[in-house]
Amino acid sequence: MNSTLYLLPTPLCNEHILAMTAPYNISIINSCTCFIVEELKTARRYLKAIDKSFNIDEKLFLELNEHTSEVETNQVFRTLQQHKKVILMSETGCPGVADPGANIVKLSHINNVKVVPLTGPSSIILAIMSSGLNGQNFAFHGYLPKEKTQRQQKMRNLERLATQQSQWLIETPYRNVNLLEELLNTLGANTKICLAANINSDAEFIKTKTVAEWKMQETAPPIHKVPCVFGIGV
Repeated sequence: MNSTLYLLPTPLCNEHILAMTAPYNISIINSCTCFIVEELKTARRYLKAIDKSFNIDEKLFLELNEHTSEVETNQVFRTLQQHKKVILMSETGCPGVADPGANIVKLSHINNVKVVPLTGPSSIILAIMSSGLNGQNFAFHGYLPKEKTQRQQKMRNLERLATQQSQWLIETPYRNVNLLEELLNTLGANTKICLAANINSDAEFIKTKTVAEWKMQETAPPIHKVPCVFGIGV
């Protein structure tokens, strides 16, 4: 059997779920028998939200997340090969981008499984689009080091790179405020920081200011415990 792996982006927020899902994606969803998902409960809730008639019990769901071992990932892939059409879903945004699903995509290429990306939101790309920072040359780094000295050194390195290439990172939502505070205390006054939080939601907040301007702001930006992408540029 020749399998096809469809990469299905999922909405970045709980508002407007159906409107944020392309009709073509829904047709692909209904034609697939196997779903590889980051979190089972979230995936099922999303699928029922876009189509109330979607029969979850007739589909096979396989979980793949940051806790999945290499042995388990290989087992998931062997199951994938037993199905003609398979969907890979991230928790939010694009699968394979800052996402453990990249391991399944890698195995698919090695084993000649066709990979088909579907249209949908990426918080990283949407943040870059709306930041006013360098969109011709950019880099995404994921999470900064946990150890304070290494983290601050990484920030300074990113600041140097940011003169030619915008630099992008994320943090666990409950640490967003701490990360911003550390960036403001580490980077130069004229360096720009973009905060892109709650993208696509009714509470969306996207703003780019210099370090000096952020420090002068009287009210704290609404980034506490919500998804946020951080950009560094000039």
